[in-house]
Amino acid sequence: MPKTEKELLKRDAKRDIGAELLESVRQMKRGEGRVAYSPVIEARSKVDLSQAQFAALLGVSVRTLQSWEQGRKQPSGAARTLIAIALTRPRVLRELAA
Repeated sequence: MPKTEKELLKRDAKRDIGAELLESVRQMKRGEGRVAYSPVIEARSKVDLSQAQFAALLGVSVRTLQSWEQGRKQPSGAARTLIAIALTRPRVLRELAA
């Protein structure tokens, strides 16, 4: 269940954001960070379109595309097929976008 605004404020009041950021930098320097692979980001890069342009081409909202790129959700159906085409034949999607 999502937290209420009041619960979020109470939780955040206890946080030391500066210390959290510093620890994150230390972890990255130690090589503890990890990079998540996103075929959706790779496909969009190959087609060389902005998020807004790529989302419009796929017929989805920018927010949906961002969810896919961040791995929160997975594309399905026709969108998954178009992403596969973008990965293997980006020129085809660039032509569609023109």
